[in-house]
Amino acid sequence: MRIASDVVQARREPALSLLVAAGLAVWLLLQPALIQGLPLGMRLPAVLLGIWALGAAFVRPLGLSPERRWQRRLATPPWSLVALGLFAGLLLGRALLGG
Repeated sequence: MRIASDVVQARREPALSLLVAAGLAVWLLLQPALIQGLPLGMRLPAVLLGIWALGAAFVRPLGLSPERRWQRRLATPPWSLVALGLFAGLLLGRALLGG
């Protein structure tokens, strides 16, 4: 029974991360000031984190796999989920604090 629940979880996680990434991407299209309002020294890391988080979330459900080992490692859980969570937290924090 545990194997079946692991398989269901493995199928559900990429779809959930894809939905979160799509929501964040649309939110950024509607509210670009969340990133634009950051000082330049913080904007570049935020953009790079967003590229990593959203890119990994969109690539995995499509069944694509990066060629290099370090790229594959960054595009799979837990690292991709950590990046997605950090980026979502950054945007939520900026929105709640009036950024």
